[in-house]
Amino acid sequence: MSSGKELIEICNKENIAIWEYTIRGEIEKSGLKRTQVIDKMKHNLSVMMSSSLYAQENNVVSVSGLIGGDALKIKQYANIGETLTGDFMVRAMARAISSSEVNAAMGRIVACPTAGSCGILPAVVISAWEKLKKSEEDLVHALFTASGVGIIIAKNATIAGAEGGCQAECGSAAAMASAAVVEMMGGSPEQAFDAAAIVIKNVLGLVCDPVAGLVEVPCAKRNIAGTVSALTTADIAMSGVKSKIPFDEVVWAMYKVGRQLPPELRETAMGGIAITPTALKLKEEIFK
Repeated sequence: MSSGKELIEICNKENIAIWEYTIRGEIEKSGLKRTQVIDKMKHNLSVMMSSSLYAQENNVVSVSGLIGGDALKIKQYANIGETLTGDFMVRAMARAISSSEVNAAMGRIVACPTAGSCGILPAVVISAWEKLKKSEEDLVHALFTASGVGIIIAKNATIAGAEGGCQAECGSAAAMASAAVVEMMGGSPEQAFDAAAIVIKNVLGLVCDPVAGLVEVPCAKRNIAGTVSALTTADIAMSGVKSKIPFDEVVWAMYKVGRQLPPELRETAMGGIAITPTALKLKEEIFK
């Protein structure tokens, strides 16, 4: 399997979901039993649940001091019950930035697909699972769906900010997450890939410009943006809206755009937000 189109054809022919194909592929590649493969993913899920919750309950501060405490603030705001976008969305946002804060504080996270975008997939699938009242099995399956989509992106483009900008990190994570939720909701493989394509199109060209070269600002809040995009796009796909440009072509475009980005906008901290006066002042203070 090397493309979304090929995977959709296989899933339709064998009447299976993306998650099932991904499990079979991992069994074949690793030589592990099905139960072992699933147990490994359950372990990943356990780490995700912990990282997406910890900073909501503890005042976590990054090593640099650049970020920290925002997950706690957002959760407290949600508890007031007077949010604009609703309890579900705000709590998902808190989950997303919690993982980012844990990562920046040298805590344990799952890089999915990268450490810089680690908050998106947990926030999206756990929040959707909770709202939809699905089983733990459904939640684990969602992670396999996300993995299947992520593998195709990695094969045909990149998931590294240094190579493709933040579109390749937070964009890929949001695409993986949105596809996972679509299948969790009973959507087809076609709908899952439509969701993934729409998400990537909406962040095409997103640069990677970390302040002081650290995966903190603006990275953490981009995890929130990716989470919101993934959740809303899942609903778009489930409504029957399709991506006019096929997933594989969108991934190709993302890679081309990433390669066309100047080095200053690809994780070098030499452009974008990273060279604003405030960012440069913060960098100086951090590295005194």
